[in-house]
Amino acid sequence: MVKISVKDLLKRALMVGASEVKLIPGRRTIVITPAGENEVRGDPQTPERINAMLESVLTNEARRSLSTGFAEWTFDLPEHGPVRAVAELKMGLVQATFDLTLPADLEASGLEPTAPPQRPAAPSPTIHSVTSLGRAREEGTGGIPVPQKPTQPSLQKVDSPSPYSRLVAEAGDSPDPINRLLRKMVDLRASDLHLCVGSPPMLRLDGDMVPMADERPLSENDVPQILWPIVPERNRREFEEVKDTDFAHEIPGLARFRSNVFLDLRGMGAVFRVIPSKILTVEQLGLPTELLSLCNLAKGLVVVTGPTGSGKSTTLAALIDYINRTRKAHIITIEDPVEFVHQNQQSLLNQRQVGEHTKSFKAALRAALREDPDIVLLGEMRDLETISIAIETAETGHLVFGTLHTSSAPSTIDRIIDQFPTNQQNQVRTMLSGSLKGVIAQMLCKKKGGGRVAALEVMMGVPAIANLIREGKIFQIPSVMQTSRNIGMRLMNDSLFELVKAGKVEPDEALSKSNDKATLMTMFRQAGVSFSATA
Repeated sequence: MVKISVKDLLKRALMVGASEVKLIPGRRTIVITPAGENEVRGDPQTPERINAMLESVLTNEARRSLSTGFAEWTFDLPEHGPVRAVAELKMGLVQATFDLTLPADLEASGLEPTAPPQRPAAPSPTIHSVTSLGRAREEGTGGIPVPQKPTQPSLQKVDSPSPYSRLVAEAGDSPDPINRLLRKMVDLRASDLHLCVGSPPMLRLDGDMVPMADERPLSENDVPQILWPIVPERNRREFEEVKDTDFAHEIPGLARFRSNVFLDLRGMGAVFRVIPSKILTVEQLGLPTELLSLCNLAKGLVVVTGPTGSGKSTTLAALIDYINRTRKAHIITIEDPVEFVHQNQQSLLNQRQVGEHTKSFKAALRAALREDPDIVLLGEMRDLETISIAIETAETGHLVFGTLHTSSAPSTIDRIIDQFPTNQQNQVRTMLSGSLKGVIAQMLCKKKGGGRVAALEVMMGVPAIANLIREGKIFQIPSVMQTSRNIGMRLMNDSLFELVKAGKVEPDEALSKSNDKATLMTMFRQAGVSFSATA
């Protein structure tokens, strides 16, 4: 790539009538002209490239000032005159802005007053294509001293033309700005809302990412101002320490939202997953009735698996709701955060949130053994110790529901066993063969006409399956599942095939979700179902 100095970059910007140039890590060079703000062609700026470009124009005093987080100075641009430069640290990365509108007689040395000069109204010259500026891609090496600890995004209200910033400035600590977006998300029946600097609010609608209509891109100041009013104090501290945090947010009467706030290259971001206030029942979800037998067990381990966003929480909530309506039991849920809120019916429920009501999953699971539970729901089987305690709990007369991020029943068993050291795996196989009572693997498919529908793989812990687990013959489990459909077992391909035959899912969509595409194609051919040759 061609290296370019900051002075050459500014000269090219002047050729297209630019009044200001911005260098922001992760974004292409930004040029502001009378026509507005534009990103020029070329690679996004990297922190190293920005540092190298600034080295040639930084004064000694500006360099010292920047090490504390902010610097402002002027330098002379040949054949133009003085340029005001501002560099600051955002999340530990340097951003720079160059003001090309200073009066020609301004002294081009030393720091200038903080308040920027009034810009004269720019004429409307014939503007060459801004993209011509990006034909040379900047690259360089070198560095600028930065603090060891990254700074946090500013949470102060700022005067910004963005409607989000103005709304927050007026509302103070009001959650109205984010609640407005969340209400709009629910109205549109989207599953997730994404907030990211430089993009308008984005929705996951029927599995696809789409921009929210009539919303403008968010600035670096907008996102924290929108989010901060709803972040609990504990999560604010966690965010400052580890740069991400999970919590639940609720709009009474509408829905709860599982929230994750994080930092990325551009600044603060967030994702919200909608959790309906009303829990869908097993019947409403159309889950196989054979799954209800798992809810009536006295003890054992039941694992619901699938990728992120596959509906595991919804399925688990439906199963717990069924138990709540039909059994007189004590149910303890351990979640991060608490998603679906259950009201006591036939059963007594205690719902504990990690970080809020307990230190960790494993701590809450150990404590649960002293809290007289019949059923324990473990929101996530995250590590070796948690999995180990879950298996022990299932063996000692409790029914345990848990989740893993695997795509099939056999891979779930392999994942659990592989968590343990090699010298313990034979013992774990024996324990798991006796305690594992069911695996429900699921994924969501795009539904014809809109919406999504779940495809399920179901494995029951019958003696034949238990023997294969004990003997380490996991690869033979699909064969047993295939020949045991009469007791409710099914492979993922069986479920996908049924959805296609029922006219709910397109064949190509089913193939895209299948773990065994060749077998599903054969099933389609035998049934006369057409599909894309490239599926």
